[in-house]
Amino acid sequence: MTVLSRRAMMALPAALAMPAVARAQAATTITVHYAQPNIYKESYDAIMAGFAKKEPNIRVNFVTTPNYEEGAQLLLRQAATNQLPDLSYQGFNRLRVFAERGIAQDLAPLLKAEAADPATLGYSKNLLDLAHFGGMQAGLAYAASNPICYFNADLVKRAGGDPDNFPKDWDGVLALAAKIDALGDGIDGLWFTWNGDDWMFSALLFGHGGRMLNADETDVAFAGAEGLASLKLLERMVKQAGMPNLTAVAARQAFAAGKIGMLFQTTALVRGTAAAVGNNFELRTTGMPVIDAEKGRLPTGGAAGMLTAKDPARREAAMKFLRYSTGPEGQAMMVKASGYLPCNQIAIDDPQYLGAFYRENPLFVASVKQIPISIPWYAFPGTNSVRVTQTMVDNMARIVEGKATPEQVLPDMASEVRRLLPRRS
Repeated sequence: MTVLSRRAMMALPAALAMPAVARAQAATTITVHYAQPNIYKESYDAIMAGFAKKEPNIRVNFVTTPNYEEGAQLLLRQAATNQLPDLSYQGFNRLRVFAERGIAQDLAPLLKAEAADPATLGYSKNLLDLAHFGGMQAGLAYAASNPICYFNADLVKRAGGDPDNFPKDWDGVLALAAKIDALGDGIDGLWFTWNGDDWMFSALLFGHGGRMLNADETDVAFAGAEGLASLKLLERMVKQAGMPNLTAVAARQAFAAGKIGMLFQTTALVRGTAAAVGNNFELRTTGMPVIDAEKGRLPTGGAAGMLTAKDPARREAAMKFLRYSTGPEGQAMMVKASGYLPCNQIAIDDPQYLGAFYRENPLFVASVKQIPISIPWYAFPGTNSVRVTQTMVDNMARIVEGKATPEQVLPDMASEVRRLLPRRS
């Protein structure tokens, strides 16, 4: 080789100077967003460790936001400036806006490229439907949840209740909570996660057999008897059961300290709640009451991975991470590290993944039993979905704070939501 050719070779970019095999194995770095690291971090860390062993040439940089709402707003801003991550795990109720705006990519062709029937990969129709919006597969479900009741068995006993025969209806629950509240010493009967978003309100509404909007989504449907009954139930929690006006963080801390008898929240927090309670008292979980035995349902919360990468290499790498995280191995890791329900049928059906886990961890079973009555978390149409959620929370706050009655709040809430719905020509 001449001196000139050696110098020319030295001047080449390092990547081009490498042998072809080495270039083929060069690492691809992707950016992955997810919300609620206080709940999800352990599961994503476990999945990242497993994924790194299978795909050592794909590096993952995580970006997090405190909650789903801020996560949705972040991506909407980034879409406007072409700064999107390659993959984002969004709340089920936020995927619709990304599908309608063309930000989410249709995953159906990518799944069919792997298998003619996605069910053979563990993606059954009911699981795919959790993230199917705008006529496209906008995402793959990563974690699913439904609301359950966590209770302090020691306080239940002190109040004269039987932890082995916990009440199955709201009248019984509120009566028991009132007895716990009457124990004194700063003990409150219950706390229901009414703030943050519309998910727990929808649990009451769906439990009455109601729905958010009418069939053609042109008007609110919660303004009727089911919606009023739901708000009255929230009022009874305050007046009859002594529910304090606390933030979610404060309520969870008080419960872990033995100062709240019952806590109604997502099953996703089973692992964290058990760790916080420790040996303070005997922690148990049970299902959430539904009011209408035939029509009553519960909302399915959780998140789905949404592909946004445009660069072909990063798009391929991001899809590999999404597939691993929603595949049977990743789903088993996710369940064990949180409290969420699995979103892959193979992980659900094959005993090697979760069979022994559920037998050995009874706190996780309450949510599994509620799967037959769980339906998708409603996603409001249009660009104002985050504002709709906040409007509903703000109106419920008036009841919890004792500033208005359900009869006053319901028409206001309905009117304000109507103004935020898309106008139909």
